[in-house]
Amino acid sequence: MKGRMKIALLAGGWSKEREVSIKSGKAVYKALDKEKYNVHLYDPRIDLQLLIDKKEEIRLVFSLLHGKFGEDGCIQGLLEIIGIPYVGSGVLASAMAMNKKIAKRIFISKGIKVAKDMVLMRGKGYSVKECMNVIGSKTIVKPLAEGSSIGMSLCGTEEELRAGIEAAFRYDEEVMVEEYINGREITCCVLGNRELRTLPLIEIKPMGKYRLFDYEAKYKNGATDEICPADITSSVAAKVQSYAKDAHKALKCSVWSRADMIFSGENVFVLEINTIPGMTENSLFPLAARSAGMSLSDLVDELIELSLEEKDLKC
Repeated sequence: MKGRMKIALLAGGWSKEREVSIKSGKAVYKALDKEKYNVHLYDPRIDLQLLIDKKEEIRLVFSLLHGKFGEDGCIQGLLEIIGIPYVGSGVLASAMAMNKKIAKRIFISKGIKVAKDMVLMRGKGYSVKECMNVIGSKTIVKPLAEGSSIGMSLCGTEEELRAGIEAAFRYDEEVMVEEYINGREITCCVLGNRELRTLPLIEIKPMGKYRLFDYEAKYKNGATDEICPADITSSVAAKVQSYAKDAHKALKCSVWSRADMIFSGENVFVLEINTIPGMTENSLFPLAARSAGMSLSDLVDELIELSLEEKDLKC
């Protein structure tokens, strides 16, 4: 057991996704080979000082802190300051990916299709009629910088849109009103640094009462049909894979990411990119890995190897 790599696994944290983060952390803790790794689980909301005190002993941080203060560059900045390498994207990529407005504007500059949108700010007036005139009668409303579809609404009337905007403002200072695209939702998982590869694509179909892939539909057993590999044409699959890699590179992501998209006909639209994807038993990245013949232990091994490679590339 001597010579095991010391891994600090971060889960919990401060965001609305705390419980999901804890589940991801427990799943990865179980998957990490204890013959290879000396693993300690930290909840930064409680153990932040302990993590800092132990920094000299830690070879690598594996953060599964979803949402604010974990996925938005904050914890990455702290780790940079105290000098501990970590799995995944850096400060800039994390911050850009978390902010839907910034990410989409960068995607547009790279020729990646996105849904039309308007951004509203708390305290500044807005017109529901104008939103519908510009975006369309059917819209998706979401906080600008939350994950796991928290605060997201599908709206088809003025009353629903007004209520959706008010609900989203409970979570953020800015709210995005986005064009609803009637199509099929696909997610694409990306692995790599300079050379990127994609895992099998997943089609997401919310079931029953669920109108969209919201927070409850994501994490409730049986709420969503997740088809992997997705039953789509080779031309659409190639476009989805290309856009996922392009989005990963456009935001300067590292090691891993998951791009969520909608396709309608032959058109593919990137919705957002996740830099710390969920790793629970219901999560999409482990599902794609299983379809590629990888166990969760295989996947976490590869993420660690890619992270150490990325550290060496930067040196």
